[in-house]
Amino acid sequence: MITEVGTKSLTLVQAVNDALRIMLKEREDVIVLGEDVGKNGGVFRATDGLLEEFGEQRVIDTPLSEAGFTGAAIGMALGGFRPVVEIQFLGFIYPAYEQIMTHAARMRSRTRGHFAVPLVIRAPYGAGVRAPEIHSDSTEALFTHMPGIKVVCPASPYDAKGMLIAAIEDPDPVLFLEPMRSYRAFREDVPEGKYAIEIGKGKKLREGDDVTVIAWGAMVPVAMKAAEEAAKKGIDADVIDLRTLYPLDKDMIAESVQKTGRAVIVQEAHATGGLANDILAVINDTSFFYQHAPVERVTGFDVPVPFFAYEDDYLPTPSRVLHAMEKVMRF
Repeated sequence: MITEVGTKSLTLVQAVNDALRIMLKEREDVIVLGEDVGKNGGVFRATDGLLEEFGEQRVIDTPLSEAGFTGAAIGMALGGFRPVVEIQFLGFIYPAYEQIMTHAARMRSRTRGHFAVPLVIRAPYGAGVRAPEIHSDSTEALFTHMPGIKVVCPASPYDAKGMLIAAIEDPDPVLFLEPMRSYRAFREDVPEGKYAIEIGKGKKLREGDDVTVIAWGAMVPVAMKAAEEAAKKGIDADVIDLRTLYPLDKDMIAESVQKTGRAVIVQEAHATGGLANDILAVINDTSFFYQHAPVERVTGFDVPVPFFAYEDDYLPTPSRVLHAMEKVMRF
């Protein structure tokens, strides 16, 4: 659904703000809450101006207690509201993990469908912005392991706005991951009106016949740059932005890999236990006999995200992705 009256050039964080404003205006049951979301407009300004426009009953500054305000939001959702919680950084979500996985994700199953939890949890994530310890984690796989909660990770302003609107309208809980590194990295023309992008559908960013490159969040621009460099060497890549991490768009993954016969998966998170392993399993389950080479993974390393300048040595780079692409082509 699109209600469009023109476009405007927005960064990703501005697109998030625009989506929140539209939904607060349209639905009286939408409430925004979290640390510093009101007077300060959010640590990244994602909620800037919302308190002034909608008041302190709709935009609520909470105490510093992720478990407390996330638990309260679950109660609000059960009571008929559609709360949008902001966790300042994904690395701060761990105190609320029990509330999310024990209650929010299980409530529909626990009540045999009598109760749902229409809750959105927004969380900036990822490295590359020179943040202190615990601020730069990329632990999305902790949440893709639990059926009952959807996990969304847009890479562009257009997708961020449309997918946040879809998440708020979803009848079940959604973890909405926002790549900090991409917050103000570029602008994109975004419809001014309301539109929704279906959760669970990936997006093909580039067509190619030689190798499939799969990425999400802040790794999408990395994958695209690697594909552009590979094209100069005669390697033509399909590039897929997953957009939704749970449920995965298995059909898009299989269709692409069956066409190219080779795959490279790019994730910022640590190698062990990462989502790339699940994607690799999807490829083996659906496309094993189409493969011309083993699947390559380009990931972060199995260490805590390092401080400041050392982040550059931790994060996947276009050159590392290009090396993996060349490796599967040589096999």
